Amino acid sequence: MSLKNDASSSHDGRSNGASIIDDHGRRRSTCGYCKSPARSSTSHGLSAETLTVYDYQALIDRGWRRSGSYLYKHEMDKTCCPPYTIRLKASDFVPTKEQQRVSRRLERFLDGKLDVQPREQTGASSSREVSDARRKTFGAAKSEEKNKVEPIMDDLSKKIDQAVQLYIQSGEFPSDMQIPKASVKKVLCARRKKLAEGTEKLLYTSNIAFPIAAAIKRTQKSEKGGINSAEGNRLSPETISEMLLSAMHKVGETHDMSIKVCKGHINFFSAAKDSFSRGANSTGGSETLHAKKDSENHQARKRKLEIHLKRSSFDPEEHELYKRYQLKVHNDKPEHVAESSYRRFLVDSPLIDVQPSGDEKLPPCGFGSFHQQYRVDGLLIAVGVVDILPKCLSSVYLFWDPDYAFLSLGKYSAMQEINWVIENQAHCPSLQYYYLGYYIHSCRKMRYKAAYCPSELLCPLRFQWVPFEIARPMLDKKPYVILSDIAISQNQCSLLAGASETLAEPAASEHEDMEQGETNDNFMGCSDDEDEDDDEMDETESEDSHIESDPGSKDNDINNILIGLYGSQYRYKDMRQIITPVGRKQLEPMLQSYRKVVGDELSERMVYEIN
Repeated sequence: MSLKNDASSSHDGRSNGASIIDDHGRRRSTCGYCKSPARSSTSHGLSAETLTVYDYQALIDRGWRRSGSYLYKHEMDKTCCPPYTIRLKASDFVPTKEQQRVSRRLERFLDGKLDVQPREQTGASSSREVSDARRKTFGAAKSEEKNKVEPIMDDLSKKIDQAVQLYIQSGEFPSDMQIPKASVKKVLCARRKKLAEGTEKLLYTSNIAFPIAAAIKRTQKSEKGGINSAEGNRLSPETISEMLLSAMHKVGETHDMSIKVCKGHINFFSAAKDSFSRGANSTGGSETLHAKKDSENHQARKRKLEIHLKRSSFDPEEHELYKRYQLKVHNDKPEHVAESSYRRFLVDSPLIDVQPSGDEKLPPCGFGSFHQQYRVDGLLIAVGVVDILPKCLSSVYLFWDPDYAFLSLGKYSAMQEINWVIENQAHCPSLQYYYLGYYIHSCRKMRYKAAYCPSELLCPLRFQWVPFEIARPMLDKKPYVILSDIAISQNQCSLLAGASETLAEPAASEHEDMEQGETNDNFMGCSDDEDEDDDEMDETESEDSHIESDPGSKDNDINNILIGLYGSQYRYKDMRQIITPVGRKQLEPMLQSYRKVVGDELSERMVYEIN
């Protein structure tokens, strides 16, 4: 690894403004979030040549992120808008109503029910905005569809009424009770996930058992010689729904549907199921996901969505989409979307690919950096850049076709990535989390990340994970908070223990490139005289601490840092004698800072390269 000694663009691909690099490898720049010229962002930077996925997993669990091969970590207490690493345990994800609406909207688009005219598949780069008149048409069609009573719903209602009449004729229901006709309602997608059993799709439901139970209770009170108390108590909504279920099987077929009851509701499930077919790509190591959903009227979809995962590499088609997105959505400058900038930001990666083998528990695609393509009828509409690591899928960036903004592809792709983690846990049990990058509570544009519930934030001091709901009250008051203190002070130790975890244990050592901005002569025995400017180090670090630090002090012990020099590797303690006092004075503050921000284990495992 190397300390970055020049200004670098921020992780979102746009410049943070003017940057200053201090003597400890930290970058101070104008904040790219609050845009205030009087406030600044301070971060550490490392330029990585190669890095194992295990070491990068340990780094992001200490607050690091990557932009291409450049790694950065903010000094939270010195940054005006502190960014907290945020993650979600995929299996615990509960979608909000808005997230469910996004899924329904895309389903309607694929089914041809959403009246839109996206860009034609001609490769033209011109954008077409949806007109106000068209949007009004969408709203009217949506309202009409919502209020529409399908013939099958009317037929199911009649069958329920027939079942009720059977029990009235048998005397099990009072003959003079007044009840409304059975009503069958369509179940929206928002409730299907909660109510469906197994892989069946819940389409319709009826709550007729509740008004029947109420009618029986009213009749029981008005007729002294009617149903006795024991009989009345027996006919609860749950019991009545079970009786109607039994009777409905006697009155005829129900459109190839299965009928089940749950807590007094009569639910109708379709025989059709959501199907996902996977196929190997000819290039190997990739996966193609074909999402197919039978529409409720059993008609084939008009459009096909394909989600294709491939190793990170330059693709001209992706670059053209990236340019359109940056220029249209972020009003970026043309020089910022050149191929070289795109490669540096979203194609280059220091992560060493790990291919699946029979002996390891890995997802079918392995570990490393990937691009996930979203295509509709072959047209590329979005690309998600992700890192797949031993414990998580880490989202790096997403860019999409501005003509498809109405599909909210950012939200949709996040839910797809969460589902990907869940699906691949069978292959890789350690793969449990979805990392959404950084969360800045004071930045309204970033608050959407906390909507993926239940999320956790990383404590900037103890590197423990704290539930967002515990952290939010304090973040409302001030931007920088030692999150683990909140949990302890609120006696939330049990919650914290469940969310906390240790860093990944030892992995293979790495060779990273390190640029000091000085020649090696400044550190070796042939160095020239001391420079008076070296006294400008932080006041918190005494001059003697760099050379005469206590070997037993964990904070100051830099002796075991692994250093690369002229193609060889040394522990710092083995090369101190050949470095001049001037060299030590320049190098040791950076080594101490390096050890502090990457941690003891990684500083002794990764190679800090001096060129």
